[in-house]
This record gives sequence, structure tokens and C-alpha cells, in this order.
Amino acid sequence: METDTGFLKALLQSLSTAAAVIRTDDWSVAFENATFFKWFATSGLDEAVSERVAGFDTTAASARLEKGRAYSIDVEVTVGPRTLPIAVTVRSLGDAAPGLAMLEGINIGKQREAEYMLDSYSKLAERNARDLQREKERVEKLLLNVMPRSVYEEMKNFGTATPQRFDQASVLMLDFVDFTEMALARDPGGLIAELNDIFTALDRIVELFGCERIKTIGDAYLAVSGLPEANPDHIQNIARVALRVRRYVERRNASHTETWHCRIGINTGPVIGSIVGVQKYVYDIFGPGVNLAARMEALAEPGTILMNEDTYALLKDDFLCTELDEVDVKGFGRQQLFRLDGEMAHARGH
Repeated sequence: METDTGFLKALLQSLSTAAAVIRTDDWSVAFENATFFKWFATSGLDEAVSERVAGFDTTAASARLEKGRAYSIDVEVTVGPRTLPIAVTVRSLGDAAPGLAMLEGINIGKQREAEYMLDSYSKLAERNARDLQREKERVEKLLLNVMPRSVYEEMKNFGTATPQRFDQASVLMLDFVDFTEMALARDPGGLIAELNDIFTALDRIVELFGCERIKTIGDAYLAVSGLPEANPDHIQNIARVALRVRRYVERRNASHTETWHCRIGINTGPVIGSIVGVQKYVYDIFGPGVNLAARMEALAEPGTILMNEDTYALLKDDFLCTELDEVDVKGFGRQQLFRLDGEMAHARGH
């Protein structure tokens, strides 16, 4: 029996974990290996384990062992300059050694380091995912500034966008009178800030009527209705945009010392919409529908909205128009011109 006891003591002393045999009647230490002695120092008295292991609750431990369950706590011990996290577990030895329990203490520093690294990597991955999502949203916002959403979705899903022909779309072309002279005479920063404010307001008006701003070139502004999604009211929508843009500019001039005067041309006709470019994507529109709108804008007087007879025929029942002269339009021959003046009362709010 003494040989068995000596063997068990030698076995426990060889462990790198802390091991101790505890008397469960008074929770004193009957035997401890060198690691337990090192981690849980004693003052030399016959101290209870609760005095050596901080946070050890003998009442809770007794209750757990009586139910045949283990009692566990995590503690920290200081060994030299280091602080070690130790997982302490006490189990009853049962019928093999009545009144005794085995205490085991395991250094969980490596486990804690692994958990910390895993948590750090997890947080890093979450942060990277958030950053990636923000970057994705930023890129999406930028792309939606240069192309319609349906075209963007096609680009995203298929990597390309197919050029499309629209037999009936309505185009608005606008520019400001004497902008070049304004740019030379005025502070460039202030001028561009004003132009940016105006174009931002135009974007809101265009969006309000379900149209798309295609692009700006200097002081020129190009918008379209009826593409990339067909819209039976495309010409009415573009006419309402033109009238509200003119009204916005007039009201702005009334409240500012610097005045702006715009010319607007509108036209309905065939248009092709397509992505242009490889490294720098731009969605643009081409075709006679665009060209004639540009011709109308060039012929318009400051503060007026000009169109040809075909466009007038589509608007005359709902809008107030004035017949003007017939003129030669480059690339389109003789054209009867009409000025868009307003919207009839019965058509407002449609």
C-alpha cells in the first residue's frame, strides 16, 4: 500500500499542472505537487485551500461535490513577473478515497491567447467586412451618378451593359448664356460653387419627375425621360422638368445679386443609350433625338424653352405653347419652332 502511495505521489509530482489532494471535511490540503505549491504559495501553516486559492468557495464546492459534480473556477496567480490564468477544478474521489477530492489547476494562458487572437481576427474580419461594404456603397453611389440604376445592375450582374435603342425618348438640353465671359470675369471658386448649387437643384427636379440626368459638360446639362425604362409620359415629364427648371432659375435670380440665364431645348425622338469607356465608365446617349434637342437649345432665346413641331404635337393638348418662325436647322432641314410657355390647369398635378 505504501508502495502504491509513493507511486501516486511520484506521478502527481511529475505533472506540469497543479495537483492537490483535498480533505473535504475542512478543505485542508493533504498532498500537493510542486506546481501547486509554486502557483498557490503557503505561509507555512495548515491553511485551507480557500486561503491559498483566491475566490475558492468551500460552501459552493461542497454543494457541487455532494451532487456528484465538479466545482470549477478561473483564477489568476502571480509567478515572478508573470500573471497566469489558471482553471481550477475539484472532483470527489468517491468510494475510492472517501472524504478526499482531487484538485487540478491548468494554465490556460495559451488557450486565452488563442481566444484573444481568434477574437482579434474576428473583429478585424468584421471591420474589414464593414470597410468593404462602405467601399462598395461608395463605388455604387459614384457609379449611380454616371449611369441609371438598371444599367448599373446589368453591369454588376453581367460585367457589361448592352447598348439599347429607344425609338421614343425625350431629351432636355440646357446651358447658360455668357457662361464663358462669367468664368473669365468672376472668382472661379465662387462661380463653380454657384453652378454646383444650381445643378444640384436641377438634379432634384429631374428626379422628382422620374427622369435621368445623363451628364453635365461645363455649364451644359443633359437629361432624358423614357430610358432606360420606357415611360408613356416621357415628353410630359421632360416638359414639366423644363418649366420647373426655368422657374427655379428665375426665383434664384430674384434672391441673388448674380443672375443666371438659361436656354433650354427639348425634343422627342430615337435615342441610343450605352456605356462608353473601359477604365472610366460613362453612360451616354446618342442619336437624332439628342442632336435635335441640342439644336433647339442653341436656337432658344435666354429664358425660353424651344421645341420643334413634332414635339409640340405631343404637348399641345396639355401645355401652353407659342408658335415661332420656321428656320433651317443644321442636319434637320426646315423646322417650325414652338416655345413652351406653361402647363394647362387641367394637366397640373399629373
